[in-house]
Amino acid sequence: MALVIEGEERIAAPLQKVWEALNDPEVLKATIPGCQSLEMKSPTEMSATVVVKIGPIKATFNGEVTLKNLKPPHSYTIQGEGKGGIAGFAKGGADVTLTEDGPGTTVLKYAAKADVGGKIAQLGSRLIESTSKKLAGQFFSSFGEKVGAA
Repeated sequence: MALVIEGEERIAAPLQKVWEALNDPEVLKATIPGCQSLEMKSPTEMSATVVVKIGPIKATFNGEVTLKNLKPPHSYTIQGEGKGGIAGFAKGGADVTLTEDGPGTTVLKYAAKADVGGKIAQLGSRLIESTSKKLAGQFFSSFGEKVGAA
């Protein structure tokens, strides 16, 4: 089952600060919903453990994340794959673009594509899509608040 999630977030912080936060595992761990651990293995590779609840299924996903197409401080592509045991798997990527919008304000745009399979895929596309959009919205909103407040 394939999903597409797009959105944008206005962040009250300069572009360089937002870029640095997008590459900071502590900031990401604090803002990704359900993130239990996030570890940098190299400047472009991370491993993560995230607990997700979709409908009646709660699963712990262990996965790898890779940053590609880096164009600091304006854009990158984040790709990842996670396995949730009997719950299934999720894999996908997102193109993230930062644009300066006056002094001290950055617009973050994202376009994500994901595939899910296993038990989770059996829950139905509406539930998975609405949950995915909600989680993406929570992450970018939380990220914007944390970076804008710092």
